[in-house]
Amino acid sequence: MSLDDRDLAILRIIAREGRITKAALADRIGLSPTPAWDRLRKLEKAGLIEGYGARINLRKLGPHVTVFVTAELSDHTAARQQGFEAAMQGYDEVVACWALGGGFDYLIQIVAPDIEAYQTLIDRMLADGIGLARYFTYVVTKPVKGNVVPPFDLLLRR
Repeated sequence: MSLDDRDLAILRIIAREGRITKAALADRIGLSPTPAWDRLRKLEKAGLIEGYGARINLRKLGPHVTVFVTAELSDHTAARQQGFEAAMQGYDEVVACWALGGGFDYLIQIVAPDIEAYQTLIDRMLADGIGLARYFTYVVTKPVKGNVVPPFDLLLRR
């Protein structure tokens, strides 16, 4: 799909703000409401916009800990990887998980009420037999940058 400057502007606005009125979007990209909304729907239909959500300030909710875990599996069969990835879907504390190339098999992002709850989760993962052989824990001490807007200009250079 070929994207022009207005399409990219829509993506930037939506990535940054999530929701916006038809009139406000149109005004910001220099079109009337109907063509602006048609472009937005085209981007959704093409799968460029997967969904909408809110960024929640967890500090306002109460104490919590964010932990990144590098994980190594006990073996590297397709069945083990598929089983591990399916198991990740069942742990609510796991907010993101990425398969990696290189030294570790997966990078897992976990949000828990405290370190004790995090350790209880890890103990449960080990007991569940999901193939977790070794893991390393990295506790987030403070957020530094959370870029929710991808660098479209860099990604689209050709």
